[in-house]
Amino acid sequence: MYIVIRKYTKVRSVADAARRAKSGVGQMLRESHGFRSYYVLDGGDGVGVAVMIFEDRESANAANEKVLEFVQASLHDLNLGDPEIIAGEVLVNIESDA
Repeated sequence: MYIVIRKYTKVRSVADAARRAKSGVGQMLRESHGFRSYYVLDGGDGVGVAVMIFEDRESANAANEKVLEFVQASLHDLNLGDPEIIAGEVLVNIESDA
């Protein structure tokens, strides 16, 4: 698995960004090869974090480019700025037994 984390630090409304990303990014990701899951979290004080999980690096990188284009085109009014991006192969995966 491969994870891409995008951290935005000056989001005017993380809740609004998440709502709008859900409808726009959701379908895009569902149609992306290797897509596993997507999460958005509100870190408080204007910090928004998006986490994408894919089967491999190539799939993640291809989808991340599309997502960044969507964010720049469709969420520009939220003044998100350029995200800090952290990405890498998953080394440990522990899931609940439940």
